Amino acid sequence: MRPIDQQTILITGATDGLGRALAGELAAEGATVLVHGRDDRRGEETLKEIGGRASWYRADLSSLAETRALAEAVRADHPRLDVLVNNAGIGTEGPRRESADGHELTFQVNYLSGYLLTRLLLPALTASAPARIVNVSSLGQTAIDFDDPMITRGYSGTRAYCQSKLAQILFTIDLAAELAGTGVTANALHPATYMPTKMVASPISTLEEGVRATHRLVTDPALDEVSGRFFDGLRESRADEQAYDPRARARLRELSERLTSSTSP
Repeated sequence: MRPIDQQTILITGATDGLGRALAGELAAEGATVLVHGRDDRRGEETLKEIGGRASWYRADLSSLAETRALAEAVRADHPRLDVLVNNAGIGTEGPRRESADGHELTFQVNYLSGYLLTRLLLPALTASAPARIVNVSSLGQTAIDFDDPMITRGYSGTRAYCQSKLAQILFTIDLAAELAGTGVTANALHPATYMPTKMVASPISTLEEGVRATHRLVTDPALDEVSGRFFDGLRESRADEQAYDPRARARLRELSERLTSSTSP
């Protein structure tokens, strides 16, 4: 990887919690940080707080059209992209809801829009290699029911969240195999347990622990050749068994392509 002060890094969900703290740390180290969120006021506040070479990109990831517009704006402004951190997400609260595209909301915001954004930015990442993709997942994982991926039956917020987080890991492993030899790596992590963010009522870990683990996947030279792994904090770990089933990964790939095909280039 290039020196950090020569890198351009996009962080989704960067106006709060882990994303905001990570953006601040990377900006302080000299990186060009692209701050994503869905609220202009909070975006402006984040830019003022972190300083450095940072710029703001607004998009609501509950809309695949806005996700595509985000990718187009980033590609237009920054032909080179060194790191993509898919961090944006929603928690487990509330009844079942659907996105503007008619998909279960948690699946779309936590996984599907990140899938589409990654696909649209792959040309820039590959052209900038060595480059990295970091997917902020969770130890909370539930196997995907491919007969009912939108959980129209037996819905719970926890199930939706854990399914979306496992989907990120299946995608990570699949993508790592696809990108082998390109100089672009893809890894996923559980940054820390119940950090003090807006999604957590009773924190266990500190925000600093999560930032340290995520920052390592973004910057550590020891991970230059490491791809397709899942980390629990600073340690490599093992995800739910479905992540290692090539048939499940193929089914998720087909589902993701089908759900995003109308917004692909």
